[in-house]
Amino acid sequence: MKSLKSRIDTRFGFFILISVLFWLKTLFAYFTDISLGVSGIFQWIILLINPIATTMLIFGLALYVRPKRAFYWTAMLLDLANTVLLYLNVIYFREFSDFMTVNTMLGYSKVNQGLSASSMSLTNFHDIFYWLDLLVIFLLLVLKKIKMDPHPLPKKFGFQITSVGILFFAFNLMLAEMDRPQLITRTFDRSYVVKYMGIDAFTAYDGVQLERNIKMRSEAKKSELTSIEKYVKQHYAKPSDVSFGKAKGKNVIIIHLESFQQFLIDDKVEGQTVTPFLNSIYHSKSTYSFSNFFHQVGQGKTSDAENMLETSTFGTPQGSLFAQLGSDQTFQAAPAILKQHSNYTSAVFHGNTASFWNRNNTYKNMGYENFFSASDFDVSGDKSTTYGLKDKLLFKDSVKYLQHLQQPFYAKYITVSNHIPYTLDAEDSDFKTPDTGDATVDGYFKTANYLDQSIEEFFNFLKKSGLYDNSMIVLYGDHYGISNSSNKALAKTFAQDPNHFKQFGDNPTENWNSWDNAQLQRVPLMIHIPGMKDGGIQNQYGGEIDVLPTLLHLLGISNKNYIQFGTDLLSKQHSQIVAFRNNDFVTPTYSSIGNTLYDQNGNEITDPSDAFLKKVKKDRKAAHKQLEMSDSLNEKNLLRFYKNPDFKKVNSADYNYSDGLDKAIKIEDKLKLKSTSMYSRNQDKSLEDLYKTDAPEVNHKSTSENRIKITNPDSNGS
Repeated sequence: MKSLKSRIDTRFGFFILISVLFWLKTLFAYFTDISLGVSGIFQWIILLINPIATTMLIFGLALYVRPKRAFYWTAMLLDLANTVLLYLNVIYFREFSDFMTVNTMLGYSKVNQGLSASSMSLTNFHDIFYWLDLLVIFLLLVLKKIKMDPHPLPKKFGFQITSVGILFFAFNLMLAEMDRPQLITRTFDRSYVVKYMGIDAFTAYDGVQLERNIKMRSEAKKSELTSIEKYVKQHYAKPSDVSFGKAKGKNVIIIHLESFQQFLIDDKVEGQTVTPFLNSIYHSKSTYSFSNFFHQVGQGKTSDAENMLETSTFGTPQGSLFAQLGSDQTFQAAPAILKQHSNYTSAVFHGNTASFWNRNNTYKNMGYENFFSASDFDVSGDKSTTYGLKDKLLFKDSVKYLQHLQQPFYAKYITVSNHIPYTLDAEDSDFKTPDTGDATVDGYFKTANYLDQSIEEFFNFLKKSGLYDNSMIVLYGDHYGISNSSNKALAKTFAQDPNHFKQFGDNPTENWNSWDNAQLQRVPLMIHIPGMKDGGIQNQYGGEIDVLPTLLHLLGISNKNYIQFGTDLLSKQHSQIVAFRNNDFVTPTYSSIGNTLYDQNGNEITDPSDAFLKKVKKDRKAAHKQLEMSDSLNEKNLLRFYKNPDFKKVNSADYNYSDGLDKAIKIEDKLKLKSTSMYSRNQDKSLEDLYKTDAPEVNHKSTSENRIKITNPDSNGS
């Protein structure tokens, strides 16, 4: 022991100590928190060695520092910084089953408001092991149990360690390329880079890619749009004669169902129907309901879903398009299209801060005229969750503003109550939850039921106010609510409603695989048109990229001159290859998940015919091409070069969200008898009393306490 201590008391010994400990806690993360799909002894060997090279390179920087104290504290700071990076990725992976990109880190300030509760719910007791070594070493240094070596190492020693680190990195990369050719050049998947090269190498590589993208955007040329225009024209799908114009002139109300997955429709737990009202909408003949509709979001999650809904382009492959590009992006988005084509008024209702996901800037570039956010509502005390105003209150309190909008209008509601960590105050619900051992899964059913009640109350108001018959109401789930890491816990509930989950087999908790994860990426899409008699459940495959072309055609608006990558779900020419942001894809007859092909029943296809492989190759190329074209358009901001005869470029300076209600009232006063708002048509009387809710918070007084931070970036004259 004395010999070991004497070695630790040297600078090189201290370097070895912190390097070994960091290597061990990285492996701890791999084995306990981060699922990398390792198979075979060769991949296990690579996994075991992949933290070594980058740890040597990073911690080895301290070896160049000669002063005694500066060396030790530099080494500790490098260890701390790398531990923070590791732990952030652990937390991020628990929620997103993905790794933090540099783009995500840079955009953190735009998404961090309200994330604290979610982050806390993702922590585990064993997380202490990520920090324990730092604490112990710090105390040992302070208490002088580890003595600081006053003798600097030879100048060339640091260079030697760096050289060894580079050589080891090259060796690691060689092994990786042997098992996964073109790993770096093609970047199959972020998890592949981490599995073969480690988190530090992935972060460095991702930073280089980000810089390349920034340069690419600045150097983009108008001529690069030509191939995209050609692609869009080739993939245009003509509207159905039956559905085109079916909702022409109607108001459009979009209800964004936060974290809402398709399996909740018709599901039962603990003897209770989870979403009875939404079930009735789903099965109505006045609704086009899509049973094979998938979310296609990436790291931008909710913001990616919004972007697809509004523009029919994908989110970016890394980070959030809203957060990173939204402030100066050129869009041809739904609110501006409807305004210019049919003089629609547009508004968003969201009970969180205006800057969340950079919405306050992105919406202006999309052409949204009004954005009512947390600063426009009473979100004090228990009226809100961490993510914003509770759904029942959002719908009720929005009437104050909705009634003054000129019709027809395009109004979007972004709900928040069904958001991880899926908790509600006790007085908000008596829904009995299952006991799966995973609190996130258990709570998910309660908050989904609360959301269902909220929407029923809103529909009741629409009918009482007369708005219902003159509106098309679109309800869609933005992304998964239960992450892949919790799906086995979710599967424990399947036995309570076996017929509903029969596609997952008799023993899903034991036989769960990647195909099962992919099936749970279905989310609802319900297009409800009151008075329609020929709706019903549609079984064609599609995704969020297809929503805007579908809605425009229902409104009688051609999308032929727009750059959109989705196709009308109701068109006979609609493509049923659904591309996921990670390059996987699904079709009605088979799925391609990772490197594995599955048939429509979830069986692995182990001996495919040459003809089938040829079809897979063609479909994969189509899925990847769709993503590639969209990414080129958005990352280079190529729409700034596009001349659309049906569209005038949006000027974001025309919009300010600090006085939406006053502006709406001034428009009513100016139009007088020509005003088409609900308020004007109700003889200048408010319709707020028509709204009925059982939300207990309605009777609660406003307080000085808030669960969310309330700011409006457009106030104070900015």
